[in-house]
Amino acid sequence: MNIRTGIAALLLGSAAFASPLALAQTTVAPPGSPAATITIPGDQLPPPPQKFGGKIENDATDSKPYWPARVVPPKGAPNVLLIIIDDAGYGVASTFGGVIPTPALDRIAQNGLRYTNFHSTALCSPTRAALITGRNHHSVGYGVVAEQATGYPGYDSIITKDKATIGRILTDNGYHTAWFGKNHNTPEYQASQAGPFDQWPTGMGFEYFYGFMGGDTNQWEPGNLVRNTTPIYPYLGKPGWNLMTAMADEAIDYMNRINALSPDTPFMIKFAPGATHAPHHPTPEWVKKISDMHLFDQGWNKLRDQIFANQKRLGVIPQNAKLTPWPDDLIKSWDKLSDDEKKLFIRQAEVFAAFAAYADNEIGRVIQAIDDMGKLDNTLIFYIEGDNGTSAEGQPNGTPNEVAMFNQANPSVEEQLKYFYDVWGTDQTYNHMSIGWAWAFDTPFSWTKQIVSHFGGTRQGMAISWPAVIKDKGGIRSQFHHVIDIVPTILEAARIQQPKIVDGIPQSPIEGVSMMYTFDAKNADAPSTHTTQYFEMFADRAIYHDGWIASTKVLRPPWVTIAKLPRPADYPWELYDLRNDWTQSEDVAAKYPDKLKEMQALFMKEAEKYQVLPLDSSVATRIITPRPSLSAGRTSFTWTRPMTGTPNGDAPNLLNTSYTFKVDVEIPPGGAEGMLITQGGRFGGYGFYLVKSKPVFTWNLVDLKRVRWEGPELAPGRHQLEFDFKYDGLGPATIAFGNFSGIGASGTGVLKVDGAAVATEKMERTLPLILQWDESLDIGSDTGTPVNDDDYSTPFPFTGKLNKITLDIDRPKLSPEDIKRLQETARAAGDGPSGDAGQAVAEAAPPEVSSGIGIGLKQKVELHMDKLETCRKEAIAKKLGLVERISFVRACVK
Repeated sequence: MNIRTGIAALLLGSAAFASPLALAQTTVAPPGSPAATITIPGDQLPPPPQKFGGKIENDATDSKPYWPARVVPPKGAPNVLLIIIDDAGYGVASTFGGVIPTPALDRIAQNGLRYTNFHSTALCSPTRAALITGRNHHSVGYGVVAEQATGYPGYDSIITKDKATIGRILTDNGYHTAWFGKNHNTPEYQASQAGPFDQWPTGMGFEYFYGFMGGDTNQWEPGNLVRNTTPIYPYLGKPGWNLMTAMADEAIDYMNRINALSPDTPFMIKFAPGATHAPHHPTPEWVKKISDMHLFDQGWNKLRDQIFANQKRLGVIPQNAKLTPWPDDLIKSWDKLSDDEKKLFIRQAEVFAAFAAYADNEIGRVIQAIDDMGKLDNTLIFYIEGDNGTSAEGQPNGTPNEVAMFNQANPSVEEQLKYFYDVWGTDQTYNHMSIGWAWAFDTPFSWTKQIVSHFGGTRQGMAISWPAVIKDKGGIRSQFHHVIDIVPTILEAARIQQPKIVDGIPQSPIEGVSMMYTFDAKNADAPSTHTTQYFEMFADRAIYHDGWIASTKVLRPPWVTIAKLPRPADYPWELYDLRNDWTQSEDVAAKYPDKLKEMQALFMKEAEKYQVLPLDSSVATRIITPRPSLSAGRTSFTWTRPMTGTPNGDAPNLLNTSYTFKVDVEIPPGGAEGMLITQGGRFGGYGFYLVKSKPVFTWNLVDLKRVRWEGPELAPGRHQLEFDFKYDGLGPATIAFGNFSGIGASGTGVLKVDGAAVATEKMERTLPLILQWDESLDIGSDTGTPVNDDDYSTPFPFTGKLNKITLDIDRPKLSPEDIKRLQETARAAGDGPSGDAGQAVAEAAPPEVSSGIGIGLKQKVELHMDKLETCRKEAIAKKLGLVERISFVRACVK
C-alpha cells in the first residue's frame, strides 16, 4: 500500500464516525484518479478549487497527473421529488376527505405520513418562493404575485443573492436537479429572451427546466412554455396534446436519462403542474370519468357536509372539530339556485375535478417511474396539495374566460349555457368555476385563496413518504408547519448544511425548521418545532404562536378587488384558541383581550423582521404600478425582422392609450398572407395581418366580441400599411383619484394602405387592464392561439417580405382642468387625494397598466363610478357591517 492509498483508507475509515458537515470525504477511488469523488463541507458554494495533488516536472514522463474529484452528496442521500399542486384547498383530494379521487396522493400517504396542519401563504408566487428558499415570502421579495410587484424589498419579486434556492444548494453538492411545470418566480419584466436569466429556474440553480413562465397557461396551447430559457411550441400539429401529460413525459424521460448516465447520483425534481389553477383543461376522457361519477349533483352545501364527514372518518380533522358556517350572505345556498345555474355550476365542478384527477394520475406516472427504476425506497417525496386554498377568482357565476373576468366582461349564466357549456374545459375556453365550489373545496375552513387570516386560504393537505426511513406508514401528523419548512427538511435528510457563502455572498439564515423529527413514530404527538408564524396578504394578516392565532377580519372577499377599506392599522382583529378550536369557528378576542394585544404586538415584531412593511391593502392598483421593463419609458418601437416570444411584461402596452402601427411590406407575385404583429390570442389581444393579400387588424375583446378592420387586396410590390387608433379616455392616471373612468374607454381605429384610409371602426369599449397573459408579442408569425380563428391558424408565418414595423404610442395626460375635476369628485365622495397628490400626478408620466397576470380587476368598469362611490360612502356612514354594506351598495347602485 503506498502512502496516498493509505491516507485515503484512513480518511474513509474515520469518515464513518465524522459528521458529513465537518469533513470533506473521498470515496474508494484513489484521489486524483478519473473516478475520484468528494463530498464537500458545503459551507461555501461553489467549493474552493481542489488542490493539485500530482507532480509537475519539466517532462511529462517524469510528472504525475491528478484529476479534481467529482463532487457527490453524502453517502445514502435520498432522491427528492417535490410535488406542488396549484389552487387546491384542504377538501379537494380524497386523501384529506374530498370526493375527487387522488390515488397517487393516497399512495404517498399510505406509504408515509399525512400532515394535517401544514400551511401556505395563500397565494401562488409567494408560496413557491418560500418553498424553494426556506424563507418567508416577504424575505425573498414575494409579498404578492410577481405581476403585482412594487418597489419595496418585501414586494419587488426579486430573490436576492443572499438567499440561495434548494436547487442551487443541492446542485453544488452533487445532485442532479430539475424543475418541471409552473415557474411563477421570475419577475415579469425579466421573462423575455433578453434576460437577465439569473432569476429563471436555471439561473436559480436548477440544472434543467421544462415549464411555463407566469401564473397559469393554456394547457392545450401554452404560449409561455420554455425549455431552460428557450421558448418552445411542442403542441403544433399535435391535436389533443396536453401540457399535463407532456410535462410528466418530460420528467420521466429526464429521470431515466439521468439514471442511465449517472445511476449513483441522486436527483431532486420539483414537479409543479398548472392544475388546478384556471384554466381547467383536462382531457375529454377524464371529464367523462368524473361526470359519470355524479359527484356534484347534490350541490356545494351537501358536498361540504360529505367532505366534513369523510375528514372525521379518516382522522384528518379532530373528532371535536366544528364545520364553519356557510356564508349565506355572500354565496347563495344550492337550494336557492335556478335549474340553469345548477346545470352550469355542476359542469364547472366536474371539469375542475377532472383536472385534479387527471393531474394526480400523471403525477402517479412519475412516481411509478421512480419505482420502476428501483429507487422509490430511497426517494423522499413531498406531495403538497395546493399552494393556497381553492380559488374564488371565478366570480359567483364562474367564467368561460378568465381573461374576460379579469377585465370584468363576463357572460351571464344564460349566455354561458348557450355558447360555452358544451366546450367547457376545451381549447375554446379559459375557464374557471363559481365561488361556491371554491368555498366547499376548502372544507372544513372558511374563506379561500388570497385570505391568510383564515385557514381556507392557507391550510394544505400534504403527504410525505421515504420508505427507507419512515416506518410509521399511514400515520398522521398534526404539528403546525409551514411551506418554509420544506428546504430545511430536505437538507437534514441529505445531511447537507445550509451554505454560509454562495458566490462570495454571505447567506441569510434559513427561516424554516426541519420536519424530520416527525418521521419517527415516537414523535407522532411531539410538540411542533415551528412555534411562531406570521401571515400577510393584501393587508389581511394573522399571527400564529403556540396554539393561538390572531387574525384580522376579512374586509374584502377575494372576488372583490376594489373596496374602500380602513387603514391597515385600523383593521378589527379576531382571536382563536386552536388547541380547542381547530377550524377557527369561535372568536375569543373579547374573552382574552390581553392575549390579543400580545399577539398583535408579536405580529408587528415579525413584520419588521421579515420585510412585511409597508402594509398595503390594494389589489387592482398594484397591477398598474409602474415596474422596470424593457419597454418602460419608451413610446417608439421598431422591428426589422421576425421575432416571437416577447412576454407581456416587456412588451409595449397598448391599453388605454392612442397608438399608430406602420408596416413596410413587399407583396410577391401571387400574393401573400400571414402575421405582421400580434399580442395575445384567442382569449384577448390584437393582431395585424394579411389574409389572401388583404390587410386586417383585429381586436379580440376577450373572446366575447371581435372588432375587425379589413382593406382591399394588395397588388404585388411594396406597400405602406398603417393602423392608427385614437383613444377617447383620460387613461389610468385617473385611478390615483379613486376614479376608474379613464380606463376601458372608447376609441376609433383607422386602417390605411399607402396613406389612404380604407376602413374605420369605433370601439365602444376597450380592454381596461390586461391581455391574455400566457401569450406573447410576436412579429412575423403567431405563437399560441390566434386572435381570430375564422381568419387563420397558428403559426401563420408571413409569406411576403417584412421590411420594418414601427409603433408610436401617445399616452393620455391629465390637464390641470382634469385634475381639478377629479379632485373635486373624489373629495365629494369623501376619500380623494390631497392637492399635492394631484399635482404629483400632473407632473409624472401616467402609470401604465401592466399586462401581467395578477389578482385582477373584477368589478365592472362600465358602472358609473361616481354613483358607486356615493353608495359606498353612504353605506359606511350608516356603519353597516361587511355583509350589510355589500347588500346595501348593490341595491343602491341598482
